[in-house]
Amino acid sequence: MSARSQRSRNAQAGVVLATSLLLLLVVTIIALSMFRSFGIQERIAGSLREKLRAVHAAESAQHYAEWWLTNASNAAQAPVVCNALLNANIGQGQVCSNSIAAAAGSAITVPWALGGTAVGVSYTPPGMSVSATAGAGTFYTSPRFYIAFLGPSASGNGNAFKIDATGFGGTASAVAVVESTYEVSAGVVDRGGL
Repeated sequence: MSARSQRSRNAQAGVVLATSLLLLLVVTIIALSMFRSFGIQERIAGSLREKLRAVHAAESAQHYAEWWLTNASNAAQAPVVCNALLNANIGQGQVCSNSIAAAAGSAITVPWALGGTAVGVSYTPPGMSVSATAGAGTFYTSPRFYIAFLGPSASGNGNAFKIDATGFGGTASAVAVVESTYEVSAGVVDRGGL
């Protein structure tokens, strides 16, 4: 074998080594970006799960408040200025003469407080675990609702109420606020016109 063919073969071996190292570097960069992408997707999925838990908690408080209003004695309560936090789990509740915006500044600024004092009614559904320290399956705090008296209903057959409810997921940053307008009327009302 001539010296020239030996040098050519050594030069080719160097090119193959450089090409292999370059391909290895490209594959490593692609693999690292995939792992990083998986981590971001996991965080997005976790945030979405916590947001949905917060919405469900807020809706449970809203449904409880609507159910509470269907009791004739509760809906007939004289509205009061709400300036404290009550507990629905021990039978407490109230109809407020002031709106949540007047009491706490805004329905979307949570937790609701007036002069540093929490307002509304807390409600912990059966089976809900509440803890301010993050844990699997726990909620940051109990859902709350706030019932504001709006006045006589448009039909004149009852009263209208605005219900704001808030719920948290597992952390203070996973929060949802829902709102409904609810009418409590006496007797059966046919609104279908059929």
